[in-house]
Amino acid sequence: METIGWKDFIEAILGEVIDRLKFEWEVSYDFEVDDLAVERPADLANGDFASSLALKLAGRLKRPPRQIAEQIADHVRRLIVEQRGDEGDTFLDPFQRVEVAGPGFINFYLSRAALQSTVIDILVAGEHYGSDFFAEDAEAVNLEYVSANPTGPMHLGHARWAALGNAIANILEFGGLAVTREFYINDAGHQMEVFGKSIDYRLRELSGAEVGPAPEEFYGGQYVVEIAEQLLDEDGSSLLDADAAERILRCREYGYQLMLGQTQRFLSGLGIDFDVWFSERSLYQPDSKGDSAVSRMLNGLAERGLLERRDGALWFKSSELGDDKDRVLVKSDQSLTYFAPDIAYHLDKFERLEDPEGILIDIWGADHHGYVARMRAALAAFGLPDGTPEVLLGQLVNLFRAGEPVRMSKRSGDMVTFAELVDEVGPDATIFLLLTKEPNQPIDFDIEQAKQQDASNPVYYVQYAHARICSLFAKADPADLEIALETGRELAGLDDPHELALMRKLGQFSEVVEEAAFDLAPHKLTHYAYELAADFHKFYTQVNILGAEQDLRRQRLALCAACLQIIETCLRLLGVSAPEQM
Repeated sequence: METIGWKDFIEAILGEVIDRLKFEWEVSYDFEVDDLAVERPADLANGDFASSLALKLAGRLKRPPRQIAEQIADHVRRLIVEQRGDEGDTFLDPFQRVEVAGPGFINFYLSRAALQSTVIDILVAGEHYGSDFFAEDAEAVNLEYVSANPTGPMHLGHARWAALGNAIANILEFGGLAVTREFYINDAGHQMEVFGKSIDYRLRELSGAEVGPAPEEFYGGQYVVEIAEQLLDEDGSSLLDADAAERILRCREYGYQLMLGQTQRFLSGLGIDFDVWFSERSLYQPDSKGDSAVSRMLNGLAERGLLERRDGALWFKSSELGDDKDRVLVKSDQSLTYFAPDIAYHLDKFERLEDPEGILIDIWGADHHGYVARMRAALAAFGLPDGTPEVLLGQLVNLFRAGEPVRMSKRSGDMVTFAELVDEVGPDATIFLLLTKEPNQPIDFDIEQAKQQDASNPVYYVQYAHARICSLFAKADPADLEIALETGRELAGLDDPHELALMRKLGQFSEVVEEAAFDLAPHKLTHYAYELAADFHKFYTQVNILGAEQDLRRQRLALCAACLQIIETCLRLLGVSAPEQM
């Protein structure tokens, strides 16, 4: 169910006031929501919300901004009085007061009744509180993330993209969008051949054959030895007797299926599941007319006059569409560059959306920064919307142990893998901590901090708040708890400063989750969850809950129930568990 938060409510009131005042001001221009400039001040002394609308209007109206602010504030007060008269006894007075401050800021102070009503709204809506904010303009979304090559275990960059993509998909779906979660399997091309030859080298080495030095291009991790050992156990001498091409093909396909299967099982075990596992190989498979996705893409660019043969290579004239230079799609030896199948893949993704207003979102590594403009140029050639795909570039993860850099795995002497990190610190700490910063910022992940069971570990602090409420409910009188969860009850007794602070924080959830969705920024939700947990812990330690008199006890239990629901929702959207005991 769509939740109308207090920010939306104030924007609606200001919009109605401006519509009235336009006649007095004798102006006709339209106002956008951003023009209303409603924000939460850093200092609560300046209100729960403040608007700088009057300062924006001063230049247009050629009047002092404070005078404009006084006029707007007066009309807001009148509008509230009108609503009180229309609604009678059922009226909820939203504001304690509305003031004009400084050069022309309009400050809104929410009433206690308004804060208390948030608790009731949360209890009524349950897990749906704050959802469906995309309801009016819902679109189909294809979100591609992780997309690790099936040539080895996932590294910490993949870990970050997995956590980020999963959380974004959860948040967009919570908002009401239909999201297809997609993993692009790079199972064709040169790296797959190198992978096959690397396994073959280890296979022959294990069998005692003379293999000489390892090739210059070579996967040297311990996992390659382990794959070769498994393959040798299964196929034995029959594989060693095969000719080189057949043996390398068998090594490549065996290793490919093994690594892909491990990736799928591992991610699924973390609750990170995909709707589509798309094989790059399918882009080269001919249809009933003998055309592949790649050939159709090349023909499409040729028909548009965007291909040119130069020195035996086929160039895409992408500079005509906003790229900084033209790009080679087919090299002079007639092999394809990586760019060619990538274009075909994105065209295929867009066609599968079956929605001309659909959105493609990709999460790539930071080293793909220069790739964005050329991909958008290619898709623009086929008429896809400007800015397609929308790309998030995930920066690297720097691993530390008690402040000291960690670069090597103890098990293999190679890089620390996603799976090894999860094994040591657990999935919840791994995922939550990987979501604490914007994607374009590097993350310093300290293994020892992730293990701490105190406020220094954000995920523990949030989960402990959830477990604390569950423990409180287990101790409460069942009759008190049942009445506390009745959604129509009066909560006027909740006026302690710690209760008001907690209710204010609960009221921010709908704004935060919507911002996280529009900005593709799950870190806003991790920060909010930590702040909510901090406010709850203060409330819990400073306010007598179970020892209060009966009516107040039940009201405080209702507040705890609302807090429990929002913490559960935050953790669920982030892909983290909500334990009842810790």
